[in-house]
Amino acid sequence: MVYYLIVCRSLTYAQRGVRLLERAGISAYLVRAPRLIAQAGCAYCVKVSSRWLERALQLLRGEHLNPRGVYQQLEHGEYEEVEV
Repeated sequence: MVYYLIVCRSLTYAQRGVRLLERAGISAYLVRAPRLIAQAGCAYCVKVSSRWLERALQLLRGEHLNPRGVYQQLEHGEYEEVEV
């Protein structure tokens, strides 16, 4: 299964995002961003499956929890930034 990491501006925003998505019936997980993604210090992400990416972004933006970036998790533990 393909997963996406939605990078949030803070731990609090990531926590709010996970709660929002779970209330909407979307499986979401709070994860710490890998070093390749967190270029300036630590960052936190909301992890969702590809099935829910568009809906998750729509809900997050609707609550002004705009992501700093979205990354696709590739097979070998690498990440690729995607435009959404």
